[in-house]
Amino acid sequence: MYKAASFGLLRSTPLRSSSSSLFKPLTPSRISASLVGSRSLGFVRPLGVLSGSLRYSCGSDRRSSLVSARTLIGDKPTVLDHFERKIATMAEENPFKGILTSLPKPGGGEFGKYFSFSALNDPRIDKLPYSIRILLESAIRNCDNFQVTKNDVEKIIDWENTAPKLVEIPFKPARVLLQDFTGVPAVVDLACMRDAMNRLGSDSNKINPLVPVDLVIDHSVQVDVARSENAVQANMELEFKRNKERFAFLKWGSTAFHNMLVVPPGSGIVHQVVNLEYLGRVVFNTDGILYPDSVVGTDSHTTMIDGLGVAGWGVGGIEAEATMLGQPMSMVLPGVVGFKLTGKLKNGVTATDLVLTVTQMLRKHGVVGKFVEFYGGGMSGLSLADRATIANMSPEYGATMGFFPVDHVTLQYLKLTGRSDETVSMIEAYLRANNMFVDYNEPQPEKVYSSYLELDLTNVEPCISGPKRPHDRVPVKDMKADWHACLDNKIGFKGFAVPKELQDKVVKFDFDGEKAEIKHGSVVIAAITSCTNTSNPSVMLGAGLVAKKASELGLQVKPWIKTSLAPGSGVVTKYLLQSGLQEYLSKQGFHIVGYGCTTCIGNSGDLHDSVGAAISENDIVAAAVLSGNRNFEGRVHPLTRANYLASPPLVVAYALAGTVDIDFETEPIGVGKDGKNVYLRDIWPSSEEIAETVQSSVLPDMFKSTYEAITKGNPMWNNLTVPATTLYKWDPESTYIHDPPYFKDMTMAPPGPHGVKDAYCLLNFGDSITTDHISPAGSISKDSPAAKYLMERGVDRKDFNSYGSRRGNDEVMARGTFANIRLVNKLLKGEVGPKTVHIPTGEKLYVFDAAMKYKSEGHPTIVLAGAEYGSGSSRDWAAKGPMLLGVKAVIAKSFERIHRSNLVGMGIIPMCFKAGEDADSLGLTGQERYSIDLPTNISDIRPGQDVTVTTDNGKSFTCTVRFDTEVELAYFNHGGILPFVIRNLINSQN
Repeated sequence: MYKAASFGLLRSTPLRSSSSSLFKPLTPSRISASLVGSRSLGFVRPLGVLSGSLRYSCGSDRRSSLVSARTLIGDKPTVLDHFERKIATMAEENPFKGILTSLPKPGGGEFGKYFSFSALNDPRIDKLPYSIRILLESAIRNCDNFQVTKNDVEKIIDWENTAPKLVEIPFKPARVLLQDFTGVPAVVDLACMRDAMNRLGSDSNKINPLVPVDLVIDHSVQVDVARSENAVQANMELEFKRNKERFAFLKWGSTAFHNMLVVPPGSGIVHQVVNLEYLGRVVFNTDGILYPDSVVGTDSHTTMIDGLGVAGWGVGGIEAEATMLGQPMSMVLPGVVGFKLTGKLKNGVTATDLVLTVTQMLRKHGVVGKFVEFYGGGMSGLSLADRATIANMSPEYGATMGFFPVDHVTLQYLKLTGRSDETVSMIEAYLRANNMFVDYNEPQPEKVYSSYLELDLTNVEPCISGPKRPHDRVPVKDMKADWHACLDNKIGFKGFAVPKELQDKVVKFDFDGEKAEIKHGSVVIAAITSCTNTSNPSVMLGAGLVAKKASELGLQVKPWIKTSLAPGSGVVTKYLLQSGLQEYLSKQGFHIVGYGCTTCIGNSGDLHDSVGAAISENDIVAAAVLSGNRNFEGRVHPLTRANYLASPPLVVAYALAGTVDIDFETEPIGVGKDGKNVYLRDIWPSSEEIAETVQSSVLPDMFKSTYEAITKGNPMWNNLTVPATTLYKWDPESTYIHDPPYFKDMTMAPPGPHGVKDAYCLLNFGDSITTDHISPAGSISKDSPAAKYLMERGVDRKDFNSYGSRRGNDEVMARGTFANIRLVNKLLKGEVGPKTVHIPTGEKLYVFDAAMKYKSEGHPTIVLAGAEYGSGSSRDWAAKGPMLLGVKAVIAKSFERIHRSNLVGMGIIPMCFKAGEDADSLGLTGQERYSIDLPTNISDIRPGQDVTVTTDNGKSFTCTVRFDTEVELAYFNHGGILPFVIRNLINSQN
């Protein structure tokens, strides 16, 4: 349907099979025969690995498997040879084929067949959370007693007893989702892997996605032009000028690799316009087999699709690449927190207020590595968009998923967004037949959860979160007091340590000939941005109504505040125009600036020179207010030290007020044209008013026409020309796309495990070091090692672009590792910034320069850290970068789930201090040299094993090695997940 030469959406060759292939492994002849033609965006069934490729057992307690993971990672050639000879005969017919059941159509015939839970006649299934049932169905459907065994199925059925034991299961998602920041390095890795296959004398075309891969270019647009009717076009032209090379590379990838769809720039945000509004199938129907949709994505907010009843979550780019190449995901069977919602939101309370409340509750409860499943009577009052907002912020509350099972609200949304009546009928029929549909009109059977939480929605109140973390919720009524406490408090997540005598300082400056002033708490960025909220018509139209009422009363946002509106979908523009509210948003400076992530990921663009100078020269704690999901320090903009997450209506309100230092209850937001004070309550719309506007303005045809426009692409994208080659021709002069060194010296022999001997501490951190600290996505500082590298290659400062846009170049990204200007490193004794101390000489150097000095001296390094290390976006460069710097291990109090996995994938050892211990309690300063005693034989290492760490000053302490599964040990043995995949593919070919 989509041809590379002409259309905007590029999907290359599909992989399909006959229905009989469900029970048999693919043969090479069947695969090669299937690699022809092109496929539309219809329902697609992912297939398994190439026939004969090296498969592995995935359970730490799977001793009954024909071949254990121990055998796989053993280092004796005779054992591996024996394994290779047996592999072609290992897979069996699906032992559950007897429960395939026909699903009849109401008018006769059948929708297809499905694996019926009822046919198993096991009462334990009826008590399973809905989210776990999706894992169960996948295991049953993919069971071949090798990659997925009957023992895996039993573990999931017995979830109530097995989940507390942290057992391991394999999972095969239906599809993979990428955005361009993470998609470019993924395609770079695939191209690099093809080169490695070629150098090792194997078939490079074995490197191809075996499941549907959807890549949406949404992270590159910056707010260079704002407050202009021409902002969308101007910003897109700048986006293409900066990123033409990256975009051409992605367009090449869509033609060079099979089964890959690329959605062009300017289309919208990956989770909103493509996944939620269009790509989310809910139920697949492929070759007459019905099964639930599921997806993993390289953006942590892939979880937004959970609001649609589709199981989806973020994974590292390296994990996603392995999934593309047919490797089942190895995961610990998660616990599930049951979150009961009762009551109804009060008038004037938004879904954003709800999600910030939920985020705080779940952070306090502790849900890292768990699923959260929402249920209860309050569900009926939550729209699909409200649910998607809550699901979207799963990473902020720490859960793997925030799951909303399919019910009537889901079906209504599917119809609204253009899914056909027959498709919706099939989805409902399948989910009802397989006990995966929730009908709140019927008595609900009791579900068993690992733990329980409850929230009465009537208790939710208007709130924002900040100034430095998403879960630091502040009720709007308490904001003024909280702000002054932050000014007083010592530097930290809730403190800026501004002396009392300086807290009321007012800085006057000239703004384009107009007198202007700012002080601590002044808003300088107000952005309606991010799929978290722009997917929700209620809050978007609510923002429009606030702007309308304010305009009618004569209020106006100050011109020096950088205002912007970046919808996640063209549908938003359509309904804002339909309602007549975009006119008023534009009057307040909220012109549409583009369709992408913008401010939420740090693509805020520059502040006006006069504003920037006023802030930096007077040490002003300026504020940004945005409707995003992340507000970590240094992320939104280098000059906004206070960053608050708020609903779109509150973004407009704080922009009108011009400060976060306000009590909306008692202080006016401004003075109207009649000279009277105007308060927030005077311009705040009622819930009924918003609902009526949504009803009259959000129409089904808007979704259909928006996606039809996307498929046509845009002239700038369609005019990109790319070579028709399967191996990429690397340009050594490129500063965007560079051939990385991962496989340069690779041989067929795995390197085996490594300990650490006499390593220096590169960095010593406290708690909550995020992936933004480790691998920033925003602007490249003019004095940084990355800037030096670019300037040495003739790149002007104005063309630096962002770190995120240069993730295809390992030289830039290695220099950008730990380059966040707000980095707090204990070795610097209070100084903030991207530097460290080279221990042997005492020199203070940029982190990159210090790391290179250690490497040149032959010294390994480690990182010490506190709790929640690696929280935030799922950035593979937060693991790739440290590996390139020579970091061999990270010792932390705890890790964020995806980041820990990424470290393993790059061959770095993640280790945890014992409970109650950390670097401070053990008296570690970071000045010591560290040795980690690991066995040299991989078969002597167990998941979760304790090891001893010793220092050169005589200290000794015990840590837990966080290889959580047998398969992660296999990756470590091979030097990382990608070398593991390459060797396995070559072994299978041989």
